Amino acid sequence: MIGGIIIKTIKDIFKIGNGPSSSHTMAPKRAALEFLRRYPNLSYVKVYLYGSLALTGKGHLTDYIIKETFKDIKCDIIFDSLKEVKHPNTMEFYGYDSKAQEYYMEAISIGGGDVIFDGKNKIEEEIYKENSFKEIRDYCVNHNIDLAEYVDSYENVDEYLNLVLKVMLESIDRGLKKEGYLPGPLNIKRKAMDLYPKAKSSDIKRKKAISYAYAVSEENASGGVIVTAPTCGASGVLPAVLKVSLDTKKYKRKDIINGLKVAALIGNLIRTNASISGAVAGCQAEVGSACCMAAAFLAYINKSDIDIIQRSAEIALEHHLGLTCDPVKGYVQIPCIERNAVASLRAMDAYMLASELLAKDAKISFDHICKTMLDTGKDLAIGYRETSKGGLALDYKD
Repeated sequence: MIGGIIIKTIKDIFKIGNGPSSSHTMAPKRAALEFLRRYPNLSYVKVYLYGSLALTGKGHLTDYIIKETFKDIKCDIIFDSLKEVKHPNTMEFYGYDSKAQEYYMEAISIGGGDVIFDGKNKIEEEIYKENSFKEIRDYCVNHNIDLAEYVDSYENVDEYLNLVLKVMLESIDRGLKKEGYLPGPLNIKRKAMDLYPKAKSSDIKRKKAISYAYAVSEENASGGVIVTAPTCGASGVLPAVLKVSLDTKKYKRKDIINGLKVAALIGNLIRTNASISGAVAGCQAEVGSACCMAAAFLAYINKSDIDIIQRSAEIALEHHLGLTCDPVKGYVQIPCIERNAVASLRAMDAYMLASELLAKDAKISFDHICKTMLDTGKDLAIGYRETSKGGLALDYKD
């Protein structure tokens, strides 16, 4: 457990920024900006990247984004995959001013673009008092409110979520219109533009979901502006399910915004009680969590009760347990893009299955599956936790 209680706004689950990675691109940028804020008179910076950052940083543009952030300040990046560190996404910043005075800062990317500085969580105002789904459910039942109203009782996020919705839809629109190849050595052709015409002429909404997931994921892989949901690498799942829902014209904008509240709440619980970082717990923590959020979103906008929402989320996460994070050559492309599309379909299936089952018969709770996911992630060999040292990344041959 990283936080132990939900102290953060749910807005932090939906960060708007450039891909391809929340932990390896967004977080290093935030860390570099913080180092600049602390020490504005630097003339030279040396940054050490360890663990997963060292092993997959090139493919995630980690060195590029750090140098871009420091702009005209001379900056050297050292990739050190051999040093043993407590957290796989550890960075060390050494800075020097014109008098050769040395400054130091440690930064740890903990997933979803969040950063711990010098071993300490940023002190934030406590927002949510409940730190498990059971506690939230009890609160909702006792106060006769639903999950979106629960969020409303603690914070006003409607304006921000309207912006999130706008950016999600824009990332789909851009991705559907672009052709060519994704950056990097894998020579992967963009597919969303080819997939969409077939999907558009079909009555099968699942085909549209595939094209939408590809559109966002390809934008992310190209460094485009997307929304973490809960991470960059899993950013195509929820927007795909959301857009398919909008296409039916069955739902009002308010329904979608409230659905995003529920999705973010679920993501917040996973971040607090487990992990949303591939380097910590594998892809089950990223795409698995995204699928979980999307399933809860679907259940809510279809007016399911709180137990069906819980079961939808639980089923979605349960059947991603053990999913490895093994990006080929360290790029968020293979298997990441295709996996986003598959997870969007799984989210629909999880909701459908949950709606057909008796929620009271469920033996596994959402809180239980979060703990199991974290335990499973800890048991995964390091080669399957965003190091490109195992699985597809190891077996792939050009």
